[in-house]
Amino acid sequence: MIRPLWSRPLATAYRASCNQSTRWFCVARPRLSEKLLYPENRTASQHRDLPTFLAYAKRTGLDEKSTVFVGTHYEYTIAGTLSRYGFSLQRVGGASDCGVDLLGTWTPPKTRRVMKTLVQCKAGAQRAGPNLMRELEGAFVGAPVGWRDPGVLGLLVSERPATKGVRESMGRSRWPMGYLCCSREGVLKQMIWNHRAEEEGLEGFGVATRHVDGQEGEEELVLLRNGVVLPLLDRTG
Repeated sequence: MIRPLWSRPLATAYRASCNQSTRWFCVARPRLSEKLLYPENRTASQHRDLPTFLAYAKRTGLDEKSTVFVGTHYEYTIAGTLSRYGFSLQRVGGASDCGVDLLGTWTPPKTRRVMKTLVQCKAGAQRAGPNLMRELEGAFVGAPVGWRDPGVLGLLVSERPATKGVRESMGRSRWPMGYLCCSREGVLKQMIWNHRAEEEGLEGFGVATRHVDGQEGEEELVLLRNGVVLPLLDRTG
């Protein structure tokens, strides 16, 4: 059974300065007509996805309660979860990342639309307030070169649902923005975006929940396009 959750929250522009000193390497994306420049990830030689990170943490004795473990685990979990919805994201967090944790593209299943995407991840049970949306707006200003074009989508992902203040702040923004609620285990529970995001390619899209086959009481979020459910893809990462 499909249960619609369509919501279109609609944010003030916030400018923030950021140290741009960093190095870049080039990665080809076959679904784009250009090559995207990703910031160098200094931990790439140690881990590149959740399985390799867990192996690294075990090998080095990294405390599972540390902020480094919790934050990195959540970022990789988000990248893997969102891959089922058409996202292709790389972890890029570093000293001069301007708060951006994941960079990449979003191509919703069964579509040809490719949206460059930057993501901030907030692990933990803290309440997400409008201040976090202002931080996300600052990330647009300090984004890497390949993600400064008009139409880049910014997403904030948290373990807590969006508050009224978050919705209102996002609704006033001049940036294409969205908010996602995802558990630490990788269960996507909420996905909303503002009118600017619709103008940049999400018009006609929505979300709904459906029961997971064989798992009583379990629900999962699915994308809709013009009322039609889009398929979930195989998870990567």
